[in-house]
Amino acid sequence: MESFKFDVNNYRDLLEKYIVSEDEKSLYQAEQFSKLSMQHNISPEEIINVHIQALQQIFPDLSKEISVSMNFLLETMISYGLAYQEFQTLRAKQGELESEILVAANMQQTLLSTTKPEIKELDIGAISVPATKMNGDYYHFVTDPSGNIGIAIADVIGKGIPAALAMSMIKYSLDSFPDALQTPSIILENLNRVVERNVHSSMFITMFYGLFHPSTGLFQFSSAGHEPGFYYSAENDKFHEIKTNGLLLGVSNSAIYEQCDIEMKIGDMVILLTDGVTECRVNDQFIETNEILDVIRKYMHLPAQEAVELVYRHFERLQGFHLRDDFTLIFMKK
Repeated sequence: MESFKFDVNNYRDLLEKYIVSEDEKSLYQAEQFSKLSMQHNISPEEIINVHIQALQQIFPDLSKEISVSMNFLLETMISYGLAYQEFQTLRAKQGELESEILVAANMQQTLLSTTKPEIKELDIGAISVPATKMNGDYYHFVTDPSGNIGIAIADVIGKGIPAALAMSMIKYSLDSFPDALQTPSIILENLNRVVERNVHSSMFITMFYGLFHPSTGLFQFSSAGHEPGFYYSAENDKFHEIKTNGLLLGVSNSAIYEQCDIEMKIGDMVILLTDGVTECRVNDQFIETNEILDVIRKYMHLPAQEAVELVYRHFERLQGFHLRDDFTLIFMKK
């Protein structure tokens, strides 16, 4: 404040000079005055008040109408100043919140990172893109000592940091289960009890868990209320919906999960996804299942990772590059 002398005399001289000359130099000085005022937190109403005083000194016979209008402007600026201060405070808080969310999103990526297995019997492609900074979808691969591949894909009903924490708990529970409990139905039964005991009752999790046996081509799977996947049979060149009965994780600690098997042959493919794929909307209209399968068919001859990325880009363009929900897609080609 010491380097900025803000008083009526300074402002009056500047205003009077401009009234007489209307030159650019005076306007430039006014611009510098405004910048200094902002730097020293001078409120708009203070500037208006000084302007009124300066006018009264320059024009002692200022009309009543002008005086009243200037007072009206002063009251308006007082309200404006209060609203602007509140806006600045909210913006600062929003900046802090966005910074915290960014840290949480980076932490989520670290906590939920998974390694896609590389085996000659199965070509795997996976992509998961959040609609916002935090991802409510999750996928994870587990390899047991026998070389069998466990594939989990899940969707939290609830978003943000609580969802990320719930997913972290799911991941570490999956990694900690003993090998004897690796069949899909048993996996979901155990995860259901973990979620029911440890996650708030307002948050539920849908999940599909599959287990692929490279030695036989057997694919076992169970679902906890998750979006149905698809099985492509190369023999008859058809897609078949794959789903089983089972409650969402966390609804009831006594839930039982049905398990089904598919014997995959060369050229067959399993497609797992979340509702961010099936509920893709164009002009507020959901696309049909056959449209999704047409897009998958267009790219499924490619390596699995390239294929899922191209399918994602297709639906991203279709939605005007604005995802309405988290998008997760996994291809498993034998």
